Amino acid sequence: MFDAQDVVGIKAYGAVTVLTIQRGFRRNAMDQALIDELKAQLLKLDRDPSVGAIVLQGENNGFCSGSDLKFISQLSVEDMARFEQETGDMARLFAFVKKPVIAAVEGFAIGGGFILAISCDVVVAGEQSRWSLPEVPHGWLTPWGLNALIERVGRVRARNLCFCLDELSGKDMLGMGAADYTAPDGQVLDKALALATRLAALPRTAVASTKRFFANQMMPHAEVMDFEANHFFVENCRHPDAASTLNKHRKPKC
Repeated sequence: MFDAQDVVGIKAYGAVTVLTIQRGFRRNAMDQALIDELKAQLLKLDRDPSVGAIVLQGENNGFCSGSDLKFISQLSVEDMARFEQETGDMARLFAFVKKPVIAAVEGFAIGGGFILAISCDVVVAGEQSRWSLPEVPHGWLTPWGLNALIERVGRVRARNLCFCLDELSGKDMLGMGAADYTAPDGQVLDKALALATRLAALPRTAVASTKRFFANQMMPHAEVMDFEANHFFVENCRHPDAASTLNKHRKPKC
């Protein structure tokens, strides 16, 4: 059973372990505690011989709404950049752990939540789930994970998605290759578990080798791209447009 005090819930279904982001009170937005715990659990499960695949989902019928603006708005620009860098490091880890990681997206995947999902090996989206990248309207470039977006949809479409002119459905995501499967809303976890069970039944060494081969092919420039995007993020966050967004979430000073 999940412990309501934990930011990440853990539940085993045979050889498959489900990690659940448990910050529903903040639409499963990411803060430092969540990023640290997700990384720790990924590494722990990757070392566990009883685990053959990992499913990542969010609680309360939503996947993740990106970085918690209430959290990051309290940080200096430099600390915001460090947090986003650590978030990108954690997301790239999905490609390098030996176990397949499947995103089960119900409800919504927004901003960093969108990128977090598509950084997984397999993406299962609810047919009517809502996807968007609102960072540019907020005043800054998406600070990490753009390599994962480009790998899935190509450079031109990735750029246009970053402009956030349209909200996408799970069906739209499937059509452009950003998601791998869809399922009726409310049945996404069942679909993800079925796929994860099939992946967990494959020869573990061959699965790990396949993951590493493609990670080496797809990720050589990801860290450099994240560094460059993070640099633009810092520049953007010093601009009044971004400051206006962040000020809306800052706690008033006493």
